[in-house]
Amino acid sequence: MATFVLVPGAWLGAWAWEDTARALREHGHTVLPLTLTGLAERAEEGGPQTDLETHVADITDFVEKNDLREVTLVAHSYAAAPVTGAAGRLGDRLQRVVYVDSAPFAAGMCMLDLMPPEAADQLGQQVAARGDGWRLPMPSFEVVGLSSSLDGLDQVQRDVLSGRATPQPFGTYTQRLANHADPGLGVDRVLIACRDFQGLLDAGVPMLAFLNHAPWRRFDLPTGHWPMLSAPTELADILHTAVS
Repeated sequence: MATFVLVPGAWLGAWAWEDTARALREHGHTVLPLTLTGLAERAEEGGPQTDLETHVADITDFVEKNDLREVTLVAHSYAAAPVTGAAGRLGDRLQRVVYVDSAPFAAGMCMLDLMPPEAADQLGQQVAARGDGWRLPMPSFEVVGLSSSLDGLDQVQRDVLSGRATPQPFGTYTQRLANHADPGLGVDRVLIACRDFQGLLDAGVPMLAFLNHAPWRRFDLPTGHWPMLSAPTELADILHTAVS
């Protein structure tokens, strides 16, 4: 059986993985959802100094302090950035890295690079106006839905997502990923692509083309960008298959 460390995306905490974690435990796995600094129950630990490196250290420290071995490290969305950094530091503790509707970051990238300059500027304005200069509130679903599919989320799930979301420390979006070591050649690499990401991969977008080839193993999940909420059991089943 595998040891999973589940890292949530922007605005989320470990709570977002509850249903998927339960289903994985029913398969017999050890499952450890992680909340990053400044989010959910750790909101008070955040501050203007909280940045991408803070979250890389969160993940690395969690694995090392709990003396975890043969870890399957799972990143959803934004978590791809700190997970990429942490994966290069964990050495032989890491058995597998899984990107859920996301992809590994290259050194020197930051989250704002993934959006048009005008959209990045708009986020900065929201941080200045509504986030005390360092916190990014979760945008409305009308705005989020322009770039991230809401497929599969009913009204109850949307209410849970918006009601439990916490502002994201904006330094995690603006800081660029430092140079990092690639995981060892023996580390298994898995991609779980949701509906919109499947389209990008199938269209042959050049910067994503490597994800369609070995050593990557790709699994498709026909739902929106938050599968741990819209299809938690199906996500758990894919994760179980990936480690079996």
